[in-house]
Amino acid sequence: MKYQFQTNPGDYSYTPNSYPTAIKILVSINFGIFLLQALSKSERLFFPLFGLVPKLVWSDLMIWQPFTYMFFHGGVWHVLINMFVLWMFGSELERIWGRDRFLKFFFITGVGSGLITMLFSLQSMTPVVGASGSVYGVLLAYGLTYPNRRVYLYGIIPIKSIWFVFGIGLMAFLSSFKNISEISHLTHISGMLIGYLLLKKPIDWSSLWFRMRKRTLEYRIMKEEKKLVEKNKIENDVNKILDKINREGYDSLTENEAERLYKGSQALSHNKKKN
Repeated sequence: MKYQFQTNPGDYSYTPNSYPTAIKILVSINFGIFLLQALSKSERLFFPLFGLVPKLVWSDLMIWQPFTYMFFHGGVWHVLINMFVLWMFGSELERIWGRDRFLKFFFITGVGSGLITMLFSLQSMTPVVGASGSVYGVLLAYGLTYPNRRVYLYGIIPIKSIWFVFGIGLMAFLSSFKNISEISHLTHISGMLIGYLLLKKPIDWSSLWFRMRKRTLEYRIMKEEKKLVEKNKIENDVNKILDKINREGYDSLTENEAERLYKGSQALSHNKKKN
């Protein structure tokens, strides 16, 4: 496809910056890894290890896969189209957002769409590869940021970018109900959905970190309080049994009381050593 952009009819055509920093990094990594794939001719080795294989992520704890799958592609057209769209639509987003925000958006949409794909196919052993989840997120972000920019499909058919993005999203959504190809349409839709949520409610990373720390501390306090309650319960039970021994002698204990005394003493001794 050929694309040309205009803010309004008769204004100016938009040509993306040649190579913003984040775009340069992402495109270089993706092409570098694809070249390595092509030279090694080892897709069967790379994809099960670094593609997203839902069952292996949780059964074999290959927790890196929701991240690494974005950098591997199933063929030359797959990587070319993804990188072209990333460059064409992502360049101006990086220019207005800055490198760091653009990279965060790219990775959150990519990892997030991978996790959603995995959750809907936990038993699947089919590798999912490609940066399409992130690319679809970038497409949506462009359409919402510049809704009136015109895209010329094949240099002929003008369409506003918001409708172009809506059309692509609709096709991905409808295609997700049909198992007619090896394309993971769910990953595409998920990338758009996560991208939309990020744009509508950006993540406050400092606030998120504070809430995570707060929850962690609350959990630790709750855990310590639970241990203290359990310890007091054991101490009270042991003290009652010891009082009975003082009054009636050890032989007066039932088998259950003797066992509770032994286990309670062991637990209290263990806690004392830890403290």
